Amino acid sequence: MTPSPGLPPSPWIGRSHAELAELARELLLAGHLIDRSGMPQLIARFGREGMTEVAIDEWMSASPIYAPRMQRLLGFEGDTVEVIFKGLQLDIGAPPEFMDFRLELDDDHHGRFQLAHCGALMDVEPMGEEFVVAMCHTIEDPTFDATAVATNPRARMRPVHRPPRTPADRSPHCEWTVTIEPAAEPVPFPARAAALSTSAAAKVPMAERPAELPLDDGWADYSGALDPDLVLERFASATLAAILDEVALQGQLLSRGFLVPVAERVGDDAVDIGAHQLTGIAGLTTKRLAAVLGAGPDLEGIAAVLAVHPMFLPRSYVALRLEPGAGELLVTIDACPALDEPDGLTWPAILAAGHDEPVASAVQCLAPHARVERLGSTSWRVRIDPDTEPAPEPDDVLMTEFSTGAAFTFHRRR
Repeated sequence: MTPSPGLPPSPWIGRSHAELAELARELLLAGHLIDRSGMPQLIARFGREGMTEVAIDEWMSASPIYAPRMQRLLGFEGDTVEVIFKGLQLDIGAPPEFMDFRLELDDDHHGRFQLAHCGALMDVEPMGEEFVVAMCHTIEDPTFDATAVATNPRARMRPVHRPPRTPADRSPHCEWTVTIEPAAEPVPFPARAAALSTSAAAKVPMAERPAELPLDDGWADYSGALDPDLVLERFASATLAAILDEVALQGQLLSRGFLVPVAERVGDDAVDIGAHQLTGIAGLTTKRLAAVLGAGPDLEGIAAVLAVHPMFLPRSYVALRLEPGAGELLVTIDACPALDEPDGLTWPAILAAGHDEPVASAVQCLAPHARVERLGSTSWRVRIDPDTEPAPEPDDVLMTEFSTGAAFTFHRRR
């Protein structure tokens, strides 16, 4: 397919198959780590219980919307356990290896999975048993079912065992059964997801496979049998580009799923909380993307990272424009759906509200001598001044780097 008229050009065109697969892994992990930057803000204001309530609302808002989109994109729609498992493999809630789902499919109605490694558990275990119970029990019970309901409202995910771990080094970290019970009462579609489905983010057109990228260097879709050891290299380059756009949209939906219930609690202060959330994930993601791209601490490197930064993706939702000039880089968000959400609870809208910190974080976590100057409501000038003191790493980034995902290394490739 060719890009829809009026959209900025795809940032994926011209990239190698291997680079697209690496970027897809990074965006899945970045989407998952949004919570690591957002939840500390909530713990400080609402305590553990308030944080838990928002986390439930957040995931129950977003996952029932984005899960069917990936099913449609990759041609594995249906109402079976296999469809649920395929969706998990391409969900920011389960980035590969960091959340190492080991899937066993018995038949259309029965399966199970173990987490051989749960990065989320590694992050919360040091915080104590109460936080482990909050995540692995209070949050997982409703949100796992919300993920399943996107495929079949009679699907149930139930624990065989889960943390707190006994003994303390128990492995796998947890095990769950997935069963479709035809006689069971259907789980209702979450009210939060129904509300979020009316937003511009939920209505973004399905991602397209760029005609400029090959469709014959891997799978065009995922209509074949479940691959329990799926790696992203299995997919064709053009399909990877479409996956990247859908994964980026998952992050935008998840952020909205976070900000909306926060706004119900604190009103306009939600924009400030969102700025802290975005600052943390923006800087951490810049560091990881720069390592994948081999980007240096100069204007060229900054442009390379911002072009694929999930803060500014997908282009169908966030119309980013990067213009290199003499000793400067102009960064502009043009008119786009992300700026038109009536509640203003999107990352670009937070930037437009006057928060430069996330853009500075995304730039200076690669180039500490860079300086970011606001030119308009959604435009900035970036320059490098080697004579200035290097910018310190923002506290929000330091807090987000508490996650083991900050230094996580992927190992599985085709």
